[in-house]
Amino acid sequence: MSAPRSLWFEDFEPGQRYPTRERRITDADHEAFCRLVGYEVPIFLDDAYAKSRGMPGRICPSHLVMSFSTAIVRPGDSLRTEVEVVEKRISSKPDRGVVVFRDHVYNQDSAEVFRNDKIALIRRRAPAP
Repeated sequence: MSAPRSLWFEDFEPGQRYPTRERRITDADHEAFCRLVGYEVPIFLDDAYAKSRGMPGRICPSHLVMSFSTAIVRPGDSLRTEVEVVEKRISSKPDRGVVVFRDHVYNQDSAEVFRNDKIALIRRRAPAP
């Protein structure tokens, strides 16, 4: 497998999208996260309890979900991301530019379950004239 190529500021254009691979949140992921942070909350650990509270079954804790999504994510869901270039501009430093990216996270039903903007400072091929 070859290493991904580095992209320069000039390579990005608003509207471009870069898909990522899909990632299934497994029972092991869910349980390991709950153990790691010490969550012993029934809605995260007990299907029957979660169903009694109107959920489809146990749900992932919000801190796990925020690393992937802001919608309800359950163990077994598969998530994939498309990264969209929203805007770009030259920064105050001539050898760098600012790119605003938007992560669109979709579940196995292609429903968008999370959207997040992030700003990155990216090297330019050549300083601005």
